[in-house]
Amino acid sequence: MSVSNVKFAPEVDAHTEKHLVPPTAALTHAYDNSAAHGIPMIAVSPSQGKFLSLLTQMSGSRNVLELGTLGGYSSIWFAQALKANGGGKVTSIEIDSARRDVAIANLEHAGVKVPGEVEVVLGAGLDVLPRLRKEIEAGKREPFDFVFIDADWDNQWNYFDWGVKLCKGKGSVVYVDNVVRQLLESGIVGPEQRDEGVADLVEHVSKDGRVEAVVMQTVGAKDYDGFLMAVVK
Repeated sequence: MSVSNVKFAPEVDAHTEKHLVPPTAALTHAYDNSAAHGIPMIAVSPSQGKFLSLLTQMSGSRNVLELGTLGGYSSIWFAQALKANGGGKVTSIEIDSARRDVAIANLEHAGVKVPGEVEVVLGAGLDVLPRLRKEIEAGKREPFDFVFIDADWDNQWNYFDWGVKLCKGKGSVVYVDNVVRQLLESGIVGPEQRDEGVADLVEHVSKDGRVEAVVMQTVGAKDYDGFLMAVVK
């Protein structure tokens, strides 16, 4: 099939989401309220949110770590998946206090218990992650079954490395969003000038004996992009 058919991706998204991901009041409110508070509309799409929810259910996860809360849209999807799995908790890290407040409001509007079901931790990822590790080592927090990384792209490798360290063990999942766009925009592949200050996540992960991983390219509501998904050995 010709790549020219990619132009129909928005129509395919509209059709499939209409039938498989119908809007809910909680998720629609999270989108609308985030936009009303000036939060960039860069959250995952409805189809991506459901995909993450299904992955969480398939993996039997009970503890999810999210880097980059934004307005809490994906956090709601994770919380719903954990309920389907019999319960659990999402720990989400957000660097911006105003966004954190909006996310908490969106979560509570969706009927999610904060911080019981979703805890939104304020701070920079690379400051918070070592604290989480200490809590895990002290027995104050459970290690994570599923790690979702959707934060500043330049630190994708650092976040990934920490994500693996904080995982429960064999079978845990680390999912990094926006990997293809980062490859292109940093000049790792494609015509852009190479930004030597940005680590090549894919190359680093290929040398990481702790995991098996793959990159999947995507098209749709979020244009052309892709994610890296790794499973801890």
